[in-house]
Order: sequence, then C-alpha cells, then structure tokens
Amino acid sequence: MELLNRLMAVQHRKGALTDDVLRGLSREWRVPLYRLEGLRSFYPVFRDQPGAPRRLSVCRDVACRMAAGPDFAERVAQAMMGFDGIEVESVSCLGLCHAAPAALAGDVPVSGSPERLRDGMSGRQPQPLVGDPPAGVAAVDPYRGADGHYGTLVELLDGGRPESVIETLEASGLRGMGGAGFPTGRKWRFTRAASGGPRTVVCNADESEPGTFKDRLLLERAPHLVIEAMIIGGWVIGASHGIIYLRHEYEHAREALHKALERARADGYIGSNIRGSGFDFELDLFISPGGYIMGEETALLEGLEDRRGEPRNKPPFPTQVGYNGGPTLMNNVETFALIPRILQDGAEGWKARGREGYSGLKFLSVSGDVAAPGVYCVPAGTPIRDVIERAGGMAGGRSLYAFCPGGASTPFLPAALADTPVDFDALAQAGAGLGSGALFVVGSGRDLLDLAIQQVRFFRNESCGKCVPCRTGSAQAVSKLEAAQAGAPEEGLTELLEALDETLVQTSICGLGQVALTPIMGLLRHFPDEAARLRRPHD
Repeated sequence: MELLNRLMAVQHRKGALTDDVLRGLSREWRVPLYRLEGLRSFYPVFRDQPGAPRRLSVCRDVACRMAAGPDFAERVAQAMMGFDGIEVESVSCLGLCHAAPAALAGDVPVSGSPERLRDGMSGRQPQPLVGDPPAGVAAVDPYRGADGHYGTLVELLDGGRPESVIETLEASGLRGMGGAGFPTGRKWRFTRAASGGPRTVVCNADESEPGTFKDRLLLERAPHLVIEAMIIGGWVIGASHGIIYLRHEYEHAREALHKALERARADGYIGSNIRGSGFDFELDLFISPGGYIMGEETALLEGLEDRRGEPRNKPPFPTQVGYNGGPTLMNNVETFALIPRILQDGAEGWKARGREGYSGLKFLSVSGDVAAPGVYCVPAGTPIRDVIERAGGMAGGRSLYAFCPGGASTPFLPAALADTPVDFDALAQAGAGLGSGALFVVGSGRDLLDLAIQQVRFFRNESCGKCVPCRTGSAQAVSKLEAAQAGAPEEGLTELLEALDETLVQTSICGLGQVALTPIMGLLRHFPDEAARLRRPHD
C-alpha cells in the first residue's frame, strides 16, 4: 500500500513513471527495478509516458453504448481535433450509467453529445455536469441527523457483546452484496474465531462492473454508515485497523469519505480509546491504481501489499489468511452500509422490511432503457417489473425485451421472467443471480447480441492474465464472436462457446474467468433469434 501510494504521488508530480523515473526511484528507495516495472505495467492508472495536459475518459460499455452508439469515443475524439492539449481515451464503465453517455474530464463527471463535450473542454460554455440521480439512502439510515451518527457503535461500546452482533447478523439473513452473496454473519464469525494477526477490516469499494454505481452513491451520501459498520467490525473481530479500498475514478466519493473520516476522528469515533471504551481503531482510505480485477478480494489484498493484483489460490480464505497474513474481514460498501440499520431494527425487524416473506432491503443500480436511471432501494421480493416501474418505466416508447438483473456477471433474461423477485435464491432459480446489484434494462429494437459481445469484451479487457483459461479463452471468444457478428460465424460456434464456457468455469482461478462468457450463455439459453446469428444456416 505504501509503495503504490508513493508511485501514484510521483506520477501526480511528474505526469508519468518513465523508465528514467523508475530507475531513479529504484536507486533512491532501494527497491528492485523489476518490482517497480511490474507495478507500472499492471495497474491502469500508471503511465510510462506523459499524456496531454487534459484527459477526457469516455465510457465504452453497455449503458453508454446504448445511449450513443458503439463509436461514441471515436466521434468525441474527432470533435476534439484541432484543440491542443486534450487527450481522448476509451475506457471501461465509469459508474456513471445514470447519465449515459458519460465521461470523466480529469476527475469531473460529464455527459452529453460529442459537441457538448467539445464545447465544455474548450471552455466555450459550462461543462455539462452529470445529474443527481435517485439513491434511496434514507431507507437504511437509522439516524435523523449528523448529531446521531455512530449511535449504534456507542450503544455497543457501552455494554454490548461482540457475539450478539454476529448472532443478529446471522439471524437477519444478510448476505454479501458485492456479488458472491456469502452469509455476512458467518463471515464475521469465521474471522473472529480465526487465530493469529494482524487483524484487519477492509471495505471493498472498488465497484467497477458495467452498470453498477450503487456503492458510489452510498459513499457520497451516507459514508458514516460504512465507517460505523467497519468500526463495529473491528470491535467484533478484535482488529485495530481498517482500510477503505476505493476506486480511483470516484473522486466525489473520496471527498465525501475524507470529510466523514475527519469528522469521525474529531468526534472521537476513530483513534485511541474510543469513547473511553479501551478500544482502539484507525481507518485509512486507499485509492486504487485501477483494474476491475481488484474487486476480487484476494487481488485487492495483493494490491494492498504492494504487489500486482493477481488473485490468490483459495483456500486459505482471507478470513484466516488475509492482509499481511492475518485474519481479514472484508465486505463491500452496501453490506457495511446496511449493518447499522440491521442492528437498530434487530433481525426480525430487518426481515420484516422485505416483501411477501422475503427479508430486508436491496439497493439496485438501474440503467439502460428506463426513464429515470438511478439507485433504488427496494424491499427484497419486489418483482423486477416493479423495479423498472419505480425507475420511471420503459423509455422512448420501447417495450421490455431483456434485462440483466445483477450486472455483467449475470446473464440476460427475457421479459417473460420480469416477475422474478429481487432475491438471491429466486434469481438463481431463474438462471441468473443478484450479482453486483446492477439491473440493466434493454428495450425492444436493441441489438442484444452486440450488447452481450461488449460485456464479453469487458471481461477480456479486464482479465489480469494470470491464468491461461481466462487470458486466452476470453480473447478467443471475443475474436470468434466478432467474426460471427460481422456475418461469418464458424461452423459449430455455439457448441464451441458452450464448451469454452464450461472450461472457464471449471479452471479459472477467480470469478472473472468463471463468468466471462455468461452474457453469451444467456443469449443461447433464452433468445433463440439472437443465438441463430451465431450459427451458419446449416448448423
């Protein structure tokens, strides 16, 4: 963590980590040059040559692709021609799906046509700002105002039992909201029971799967909930240190977290002897050097330990052997943010917030062909169709054709399944899952095959390259899919893709490779007309 922070600081000052810069740092810091080169070549934030003074990063993934077409970045670059000092780059999803088509002008979120972006970057008119989407945070915040923040923590420190927190979480049925869905209380119990040290609490805020932006809004609007839950987690497992691992594009969330951390520290909720309890807890904010793979928990730990973010083989799991070899409690932003509400409600009160026998609340990032994209907090058990209606219904006069219920790692499902409830098990029975909580809605008339191929491209682009099945399998899949899209599918392509998917699922080290072909598998399973485009007429 320290080495990566130092490298990012040097790049900020010098504009790039050139070969000469790295050689100088190697001598000055007494760090082998190969190690510095390995970090520079792995993390996307690092550059080996200075770029233009101003950079416009244009999203290329599904929500922006639907809003502005597959050549949006190229059209933006053409619009910028003639303006010196501006560099346009095409990037993966920026978590700005509610404002598609979206881009970052440096650290500033912007949106609009190529012409509007050109005028904003050239200073001819104000920069087009991203709008303020719905977030639904109030539903899970148990405090009426800032003066009440950390009340749950105070109650626990005044006489609570760590074991009772675990029991409440287990009884509530809370599961990890980052994609895996592992029972939260069980994870906390495993970490508390693990032996050794150092013991650490980590918040995985490296949200970067296409269509996913709920964690960003939770951090921007209710960072105190995440901070409080992490402190409680430290108290429960016996940790005195926590780290928030934040995606580097989330500048507004960084600012909100920084202010919230400073206030919590000033009010005595972070530091030594918190509220006279004898409990010490420090909390650091670490900005990621980039890469979707860093959302995988062991890759994230590798990054925190100043190595390339390549996933570890499991077991052992981070609950036993995590950060610096000690037991590590890691949850994502939404999971932590729900915990103060659950502890205030009690397990039964939390479960009662669900609908028709389902338990609790769920945040969903809703984007695509809906009238009001945003983040919606809904009772578990709410049908997908109702969530779409809460997001303003279908946009542009389109009817529902397909939806992706949990981000790029879950398959597209047909409109006929839109009555499926928002629930881990119900969506699993429908052949999908809650995934990263990103509901992506596709209306009639859209090219679903094109969108699915773009999802597979995302996984190919973001593969860390450590394991051969993911590295080569995803690249081969994209090559063959693009040929089919161009009208030249090879013989037996669908069977080959199914076999390749099975190989990736069984042999990839981490979840990225295991879901890389999921978007296409959903089309083969549920959309015969789209699947037919991948077959020769006689197949």
